[in-house]
Amino acid sequence: MMKSSFTIEPMQAKYNRQVSQLLVHAFSGKFSPLTRMGEGDLALLFEELLDAFPGEQSSQRVVAIHEETVIGTLCLKWKPGAGVDTAAAPPSARLSEMRELARFGRWKVFKLLTALHVLSHEPQDGECYIADLSVHPLHRGKGTGKLLLQWAHAYAVCQPQWTFLSLHVSGSNAGAKRLYEQFSFHTQEEQHRLLLYVLVREWKWEYMILPLEPTEHRAGEESL
Repeated sequence: MMKSSFTIEPMQAKYNRQVSQLLVHAFSGKFSPLTRMGEGDLALLFEELLDAFPGEQSSQRVVAIHEETVIGTLCLKWKPGAGVDTAAAPPSARLSEMRELARFGRWKVFKLLTALHVLSHEPQDGECYIADLSVHPLHRGKGTGKLLLQWAHAYAVCQPQWTFLSLHVSGSNAGAKRLYEQFSFHTQEEQHRLLLYVLVREWKWEYMILPLEPTEHRAGEESL
């Protein structure tokens, strides 16, 4: 079964290209109309952004690997200083890469970066936030997303200062919402965001949470 045929590993630079393609598979419906870029160019742009900005200390990206291919990825974020910060990941020294983004069109890049900024969420005390979850189209419905969520839950319960997992899902993504509900997430707040409707044509968003019980924290600590 798929459950036993892939591994979950920390993100590495060598996976940037494949992760960029996964992100485009998941979000091209939002970003391609905004930027008027094809999926190929959009993937190249995401790859250059990952090269230039490997990640924040208060975050952790992992990838699901099947036969040396990235088939899924998940990124966690938390409030700086409110978790076990990962190893420092300074911006790439190749600043020329950022200058080269202009080849995609300055206005297109600006609109994409603006949308990414508006979509971003700043976690609060006790919150471990799932910033994104993407699975390759050929591997959807095979348990990859569930196992990535299980990894996120296991990671979170090992941090006693975190009291809940959280995420946002768009109102049009009923399939993703069903997956999260199967994992016991529930809608904490329904949000209507005009700016995101203007940028990515998504008006309704649901902020979902999964409380982490104290007994789970103890079990997580004992498993270390």
